[in-house]
Amino acid sequence: MVDSTRTLPDAWWRDAVIYQVYPRSWADSDGDGIGDLPGITSRLEHLAELGVDAVWMSPFYTSPQNDAGYDVADYRDIDPLFGTLADFDALVERAHALELRVIVDLVPNHSSSEHEWFKAALAAEPGSRERARYLFRDGRGDGGELPPNNWQSNFGGSAWTRTQNPDGTPGQWYLHLFDPTQPDFDWNNPEVQEEFRSILRFWLDRGVDGFRIDVAHGLHKEPGLPDAPSDYDIATQATSLQPMWDKPEVHEVYRDWRRLVDEYRVEGEDADRILVAEAWVIPEESLAKYVRPDELHQSFNFGYLMTPWKAKHQRESITNALAATAAVGAPQTWVLSNHDVPRHASRLAIDIDQPTRVLGIGPDHPQPDSELGLRRARAATAVMLALPGSAYLYQGEELGLPEATTLPDEVRQDPTFVRTNGEDVGRDGCRVPVPWHADQPAFGFNTTGESWLPQPEVYGDLAPNRQEGVAGSTLELYKRLLTVRRKLGLGRGELHWQELGEDVLAFTNVTTGGRRLQVITNFGSDPVDLPHGELVAVSGTLDEHRLPTDTTAWIIPG
Repeated sequence: MVDSTRTLPDAWWRDAVIYQVYPRSWADSDGDGIGDLPGITSRLEHLAELGVDAVWMSPFYTSPQNDAGYDVADYRDIDPLFGTLADFDALVERAHALELRVIVDLVPNHSSSEHEWFKAALAAEPGSRERARYLFRDGRGDGGELPPNNWQSNFGGSAWTRTQNPDGTPGQWYLHLFDPTQPDFDWNNPEVQEEFRSILRFWLDRGVDGFRIDVAHGLHKEPGLPDAPSDYDIATQATSLQPMWDKPEVHEVYRDWRRLVDEYRVEGEDADRILVAEAWVIPEESLAKYVRPDELHQSFNFGYLMTPWKAKHQRESITNALAATAAVGAPQTWVLSNHDVPRHASRLAIDIDQPTRVLGIGPDHPQPDSELGLRRARAATAVMLALPGSAYLYQGEELGLPEATTLPDEVRQDPTFVRTNGEDVGRDGCRVPVPWHADQPAFGFNTTGESWLPQPEVYGDLAPNRQEGVAGSTLELYKRLLTVRRKLGLGRGELHWQELGEDVLAFTNVTTGGRRLQVITNFGSDPVDLPHGELVAVSGTLDEHRLPTDTTAWIIPG
């Protein structure tokens, strides 16, 4: 076995750009309106031409699809909606032929209520082996009529649902931090631990290059499952103050998994299989614990994603994030959009003063300024891709896709919308199928025009066939940024801040061999003069040799 505490200094994942595909919304090969694995395979050339290093796919496992596949009924098979295991194998083979690594989603916090284990648990008696795999508890009150504690579901309402005994009387309660159809596993149970080791090996043996771990900070809960504090502030207080998040025991799970995936490393080759945490954890120092040398390889920096579009906040966020991971010898992992948050081409048009998670945007909300949002999104991406570390892109952001903010209630499928009675419109707006060709049915998503969520008309104008080879298009900007990033080795550089005024974010990335890239973003209303040098990329149009508001320039100093 290779020493898991040793990381090759040139390991591929330390500066990789990884592209997230949401399978049901990427490309539909059979015309049923839902994307599938053969559809993904057919469009992998787009990613190779874009210049990314790997593709991460959201869940495609057998599932009743109550939460878009994050409710897994069988962790070792493909849902017929998406294809077959043979389709998956073909996808991996094609991706590897294109020199793209493949990362799959793993959902270890909970299963589907249709999972064989949970069906067996419901049929079994309290205290049984079957129930011990999940978190069943007796209720409070004289007749057990009250939930075991005050925990709330992330999708709204109580995090507990009561079962019914075979004779029709009320039974125990089970925990679900998300939808009632997503019961939480008990990670103190050795049987659960061994099952997921087996699942990891199943997909590693099929050639996957890594796993993105859903709800990575939630596997272990505080012993005794005490009530949560009623005055907790999710935006400012340490995540670990909540009894269901960021408990020390989760780190033992990931040390175990790191040893397992390192068994698949080939000595002397840059072929690490990686583990990536989806962990909404604050402060940065707590998040950094997940990427210590013997634990996970990466953890998404959601604090950066939630940072206000202001020079001061951006600088503080970047500085703190880099310091936190440097303290444990890990690279930082940057992200601006994903399947759980409004697309940053719309989100950044909403001015905020403090870090916050922007909820879904619906037709009854103030509508984002699309021109402003895209201008800021392009500038923000130019900052992110110039930073040391790894970066994740979300499908369609390279086209400048905005959030679909006018979806009618009757088409929404996110359980958040249902469980909050529409108070939170949910995440459907960032999950709408992407366009491929402006003049084809469903904008090229398939040949039938079917689409599980309706696509905004503006998506046609943003399809690749309208942007490829077009100077100044968002697609060509992304290609340029990724080309320069790779050529200069920006992901392995060192950041040095510069002082160019309170409304200007400016830094130099000094890379291996002393190559330097100066990055300047103007957050102010007035244009700023650019320094002398070679302009290698710019997110917008210059005002002669001056940088307009909400624009980022990349310059090689002269």
